[in-house]
Amino acid sequence: MLNDLLAFLFATFVVGPFQAEMADKLAAARAPQAVIAEIGTCAGAAVPALVERLGNDWQWVVTRAIGIWIGTTSPDAVLAEAVPQCREALTAARPFLAGLKEA
Repeated sequence: MLNDLLAFLFATFVVGPFQAEMADKLAAARAPQAVIAEIGTCAGAAVPALVERLGNDWQWVVTRAIGIWIGTTSPDAVLAEAVPQCREALTAARPFLAGLKEA
């Protein structure tokens, strides 16, 4: 039951906003729909991975959450660390996101 609550909280307050922000940025950069969908899939896969990590290493999760909150850690870096299978999708998205920063 606690894991369900933690999964809900992560999905609502961490993963959901990250997923929406990334989708908006990628859409603004005119990224292919496949790239946007891959990021969404990976973000969804992060919830159980982060809940499991919280049970095993709560300090890692708290440190990363605080880092994201104060701006010293990027959410995509945490996603890549929590779900290594997402690195490919994040790598595909980076050129589009870099194009936004340059504009």
